[in-house]
Amino acid sequence: MAVTINTLREYKQKGEAFAVLTSYDATFAQIVSEAGVDVILIGDSLGMVLQGHDSTLPVTLEQMVYHTRCVAQGNRGALIMADMPFMSYGTVQQALDNAAQLMRAGAHMVKLEGTDWMKDTIRALSERGVPVCAHLGLTPQFVNKFGGYKVQGRDEKAAELMIEHACALEDAGADVILLECVPSPLAARITQAVQAPVIGIGAGADTDGQVLVVHDMLGLTTGRTPKFVKNFLAETGSVQEAIAAYVKAVRERTFPAEEHTFKA
Repeated sequence: MAVTINTLREYKQKGEAFAVLTSYDATFAQIVSEAGVDVILIGDSLGMVLQGHDSTLPVTLEQMVYHTRCVAQGNRGALIMADMPFMSYGTVQQALDNAAQLMRAGAHMVKLEGTDWMKDTIRALSERGVPVCAHLGLTPQFVNKFGGYKVQGRDEKAAELMIEHACALEDAGADVILLECVPSPLAARITQAVQAPVIGIGAGADTDGQVLVVHDMLGLTTGRTPKFVKNFLAETGSVQEAIAAYVKAVRERTFPAEEHTFKA
């Protein structure tokens, strides 16, 4: 049975955690969905793990559309979420036009990075039938503004502001909130403050779902391994078993563990 937004809402209402993984091609999409992953994210992280860039900024909309088509071909019932790449939603009309391309390619939801400045864009997308995930915290498309990949929301003022932004974006129509590199107590507060399902990456175990880049959870990370990553392949005998172990750990809330989280 296919996973939908309603499925994710039911998970939240029941207090059941759900698993999200990135995929960029048909083969991994099939493996991931058959292993029980609820949501496949076609992340602009492909700019780093597939293309070799040092950020996500070079990724184009055309590339995201291509990879979304590939994933849709291999998917076996997971909800497909596609990133809108850097500067592809600078205006409301631009966001509508570009989201339409991703949805036609097979996405069930688009993901946008930013704060409450996105309210009008999210409202316009939602009103026109495009489900939206709002990405808060460490938003990689803003790496040059942040001065690097840094944990966000450490002080109380920043934490309160992020809670306000999450509530504002939900009110505008965001169906899902994603929190990246946020102290676990703050992520727990946001998860309680909104009715929308909240997905975390480096945001502790109290969010409604967890996401990792598939290359990271298979131990294929080059360079420094992020604090929030666990190599599931090291404990299993195959890619399929590793992904199944990840899904099980997320649902049982044994991942992320204390060593994978950030404190305020």
